Amino acid sequence: MEIPLLSDIVIILGLSVIVILLFQRFKLPTILGFLATGVIAGPHGLSLITASHDIEILAEIGVILLLFIIGMEFSLKQLAMIKRTVLLGGTTQVLATITLVALVMVLLNFNWGESVFMGFLIALSSTAIVLKLLQDRGEINSPQGRVVLGILIFQDIVVVPMMLLAPLMAGGSEDVGTALLLMALKGAFVIVFVLISARYLVPRLLYLVAETKSKELFILSVVVICFAVAWLTSSLGLSLALGAFMAGLIISESEYSHQATSNILPFREIFTSFFFVSIGMLLDFGFLLQHLPVILLFVVLTFLLKGVVATVASRMLQYPLRVSLLVGLSLFQVGEFAFILSKTGISTGLLSEETYQYFLSVSLLTMAITPFVMGSYRQLADLIASPFTSSKEPMPFSHQQQDAHGDLPELNDHIIIIGYGINGRNVAKAAKYANIPYVIVELNAATVKNERKQGEPIVYGDAVHPMILSHIELHKARVVVIAISDPEATKRIVSTIREISAKVHVIVRTRFLQEMEENFRIGADEVIPEEFETSIEIFTRTLNKYLMPRDEIEAFTQKIRSDNYEMFRSLTSNHNSDIGKLSVDLPDIEVASLRVYTKEPEIINKPLLESNIRNKFAITIVGIRRKEETILNINATTQIRRGDLLYVVGKPADVLRFNYYLKE
Repeated sequence: MEIPLLSDIVIILGLSVIVILLFQRFKLPTILGFLATGVIAGPHGLSLITASHDIEILAEIGVILLLFIIGMEFSLKQLAMIKRTVLLGGTTQVLATITLVALVMVLLNFNWGESVFMGFLIALSSTAIVLKLLQDRGEINSPQGRVVLGILIFQDIVVVPMMLLAPLMAGGSEDVGTALLLMALKGAFVIVFVLISARYLVPRLLYLVAETKSKELFILSVVVICFAVAWLTSSLGLSLALGAFMAGLIISESEYSHQATSNILPFREIFTSFFFVSIGMLLDFGFLLQHLPVILLFVVLTFLLKGVVATVASRMLQYPLRVSLLVGLSLFQVGEFAFILSKTGISTGLLSEETYQYFLSVSLLTMAITPFVMGSYRQLADLIASPFTSSKEPMPFSHQQQDAHGDLPELNDHIIIIGYGINGRNVAKAAKYANIPYVIVELNAATVKNERKQGEPIVYGDAVHPMILSHIELHKARVVVIAISDPEATKRIVSTIREISAKVHVIVRTRFLQEMEENFRIGADEVIPEEFETSIEIFTRTLNKYLMPRDEIEAFTQKIRSDNYEMFRSLTSNHNSDIGKLSVDLPDIEVASLRVYTKEPEIINKPLLESNIRNKFAITIVGIRRKEETILNINATTQIRRGDLLYVVGKPADVLRFNYYLKE
């Protein structure tokens, strides 16, 4: 028996492999490959797909799983950490975009409902593409990365009320007041259901499932929760996607959310691929070519409008113009959630077929050019910002702003710390402990305000600009520590420092090996990569387990650092390296901590002299941890009790044998 859907799945997946392989050669996002696959295989392309309705069902499952994962990853605690960026930046970007797009649409003779709904669609950017590009560039924790993430989180949340408002905007109900009241009641019911489920029902259910240690049962339970809540909201007249998001929220509040996410991710990836392919299938390529000049005009308008609005939103968060422009150049495209929302618009009559084709064409083109724009967005930002960041223009930091928070102490022979993340904070703590003067430069205005209240010598500004470095007396400083998560900005800061001072010692913290050479070349004195330091820490602890003398371990690690990690950086084993070789005499001795579980009367509550443990097991007890007390004075009268933690020394085989005995 022939199954049409099966042949269509083979065609889609097979063609996707070929297209995505081609896209990867040009370093283009996988999502664009799926969209291109849909365009090629769809009814407006080669018409390779026959069961398009069945493909749309698979795509709907992909949407459900996509929102389910977002709900599970949505943490109220994490949101609280960047709440200002999410609420102020996100609200500004979304509301301003909706307003401006609606005005443009009204001028084009669309009614207000259609105009505002188009504003909904254009306001949403691509979470999948932008975050993937930022992660690949190592900029997710950079200032622009944090702002972009906050705005995208707000967009992902606000798409839910947009879906609820769309039917009302279409005038589907004659009594708008009743419709709003009914929607509010349904929403209240869903919220109460989510709270009760998240607090009481689901954690208990997942605990019982987890106790069985059955991976299959756990996956089945998570999938059932997802689709059951989606079905419930759909039965209430709300969207399946909303139910999936709520189901994710329910699980996110339990301790099983990470395991559930890891189990669902493979399913999400395969089904969301069908979603993007189905979107590509909807594009009428002939329509695109026929109306290309108008579509390109709308692409340019979308680029400028969204780029400017996102830039303004970032400036309202008190970020410098250069960083704000990077945000604008990241969020100009129309995103995947707009496609989900557009289906609501079609079903409610807010989008005509012609308008929908314009929307699809503009959306796909803006998504397609995103990798190219973000590939050179630093150069674009510098080009745009240069007329506004000259010496005559106000800088992100001003003396008046600083004086309002208190003057800096007199600076001389000090440390300059650029970036106040984890590494910057630790350097500041160490400097304070050693009584060494220091000053901090940070781009996050809220952090600067809070730390100034705590008495930290911190200024707001972008260390790329010479004016900022001059204000903090760079020419008098002894050391500059650059501890930011933006590799491109790091290199620009090093270059700016070297233009001002050749004598200051510059220490750079990087994440990856490939960033080292370039920083050395442009003037850094020391580059400390996190990858290598982690390796040193692991190896140090390993050598400790082999009971190697601590002074020899410290000498060896110091030699690695002084040679700029040459041993790690070499691609092949270098036998001529001047790093001293370790001469490790591995003793057949193990130091271990063993918990006493046994009730054996031969050793429990008996003096060590009577239990004769040393002779029986050939091990020596050197210490005992009992509740909150550590007993180090071990003698013949010392007794072992059940629950004690024993610190023992002996040969590995003897220690293992004794450990088995203690577990009986």
